[in-house]
Amino acid sequence: MALAAQGFATPRPRVATRARLPQVFDRVGVIQMDSVNALIRSHYLPLFSRLGRYDTSLLDDAAYNPRRRELFEYWGHEASLIPLRMQPLFRWRMAQAERLEAGWQHVKDVARTRRRFVDGVLKQIEERGALSAGELFDGGKSAGPWWGWSEGKRALEWLFWAGKITTAYRRGFERVYDLPERVLPSEILALPTPSEEEAQRELLRIAARACGIATERDLRDYFRLSAADAKLRIAELMDAGELTAVQVEGWKQTGYLAPAATVPRKVVSHALLSPFDSLVWERSRTERIFDFSYRLEIYTPAHKRVHGYYVLPFLYGEQLAARVDLKSSRKEKLLEVHGVHYEAGVKNADVAEALATELREMAAWMGHGDVRVLTRSVASRSLRECLG
Repeated sequence: MALAAQGFATPRPRVATRARLPQVFDRVGVIQMDSVNALIRSHYLPLFSRLGRYDTSLLDDAAYNPRRRELFEYWGHEASLIPLRMQPLFRWRMAQAERLEAGWQHVKDVARTRRRFVDGVLKQIEERGALSAGELFDGGKSAGPWWGWSEGKRALEWLFWAGKITTAYRRGFERVYDLPERVLPSEILALPTPSEEEAQRELLRIAARACGIATERDLRDYFRLSAADAKLRIAELMDAGELTAVQVEGWKQTGYLAPAATVPRKVVSHALLSPFDSLVWERSRTERIFDFSYRLEIYTPAHKRVHGYYVLPFLYGEQLAARVDLKSSRKEKLLEVHGVHYEAGVKNADVAEALATELREMAAWMGHGDVRVLTRSVASRSLRECLG
């Protein structure tokens, strides 16, 4: 049910056209973004996992081309690409941020303590047009890598949380901000604003469809609702007959069933999954459904890593059967396999053959000439043989 809800019970199309992108978003609701680029930016991967080879410029156009814009950036799950039609569903979150009730503390702090500075940053965008943090006058210097943001960047991010500005486009992976009325279609901005309660109910409906079967925690995590809000809204959806409470063998928690959830006879998809794919981003759910304990080890010191730096789960039929540490060697145009680990109980030879096929597909999609297995582990032998 979880796989069908996420689109993995549907065969990949022979040709992944522009029309296929909205179909994926209709299923998953939202695609998470992340800055790590060891392989490829994470938001490109969920579409590849479901559609196979597709032109990534289709996603770029849908997100940033003014003539073809179908998506916008906001805090959905985390930083996310979201269909434009859903923009009104997040206005309550923007209002919370404006009241300093939502957002990261270091972002709220600059709005609380330096409001005149923040207003000046907004005025710069109003007068100068789309700007990145580095293009601000007197935006300050960053305090270091990762989250050592400058005061200007923190001001921009608070304005972004509060809906005062939005992402016009990205330069590399750097956000360039502008006013919503200069970025988003007027017909979207003119849509009525639902109440906070109705917006949250609709987000939970979308989450329920995307999960198929889910616990309360799964549902609220999908769009990062608070536990208190989710509890109330789920009860309201239950009363309205829009969710059904069920018991799932092996689950301690109550399950909630989406009305349109389907149970395919068999799922035969093979797919490499982004660490931030909506099928696996809630790690407790991944373990509960697939018996697959998954932790991202990017921030773990190298000598303490168990599976590798950027590890993708491999979906083989109805199980997460392996995990593969991948890296793109852009200079040599090679897809590098730095590690492969099979789950207990799987037939390595069968999985390796399917995995080799999927790695070749990924390499071709990324414009790489070949796949190179760098690990010499016992588990990698069958994959190396299949790759030839």
